[in-house]
Amino acid sequence: MLTRYRQPVLLSLISTDLPLQYVVQTVATLEQKDRESFHLLITEPSPVSTSLLWLEISPYRVIMTKQAENQVCYRHFWERGVYGISRYWLGNGFFQGSENILQMRNFTQQLNLVSRPLPQQLQIEYELWSQVQLGRYVLKLEIHY
Repeated sequence: MLTRYRQPVLLSLISTDLPLQYVVQTVATLEQKDRESFHLLITEPSPVSTSLLWLEISPYRVIMTKQAENQVCYRHFWERGVYGISRYWLGNGFFQGSENILQMRNFTQQLNLVSRPLPQQLQIEYELWSQVQLGRYVLKLEIHY
């Protein structure tokens, strides 16, 4: 079952203890893979280049990947109550060897998906860790129909 939709979305990332806030409002492509699994592709325009955000969404886990040329790229893996992996690639190192990778751990405190039957809201609350905690974050996604 592959069904595609073009929907307006609002994606925000807020740090609860650092002065960091990121918000993007655009149109995204939502693909329904099966009853509980979705892919969301967001094209993020900027003056320098275009980047792609790819979210693999289910009620149990979320993977978010950012791909862009000459920018920091990343991949986050979140699953409620689990230490996941957050990887960052510098510049064009996303598809190259591991020499440009910065890897950290994240702990997912909450992962809530509202889906009736298509996803409407996603909220992930997590901590980012290296040797010490690097902050607490809230990622929110709203899909408007």
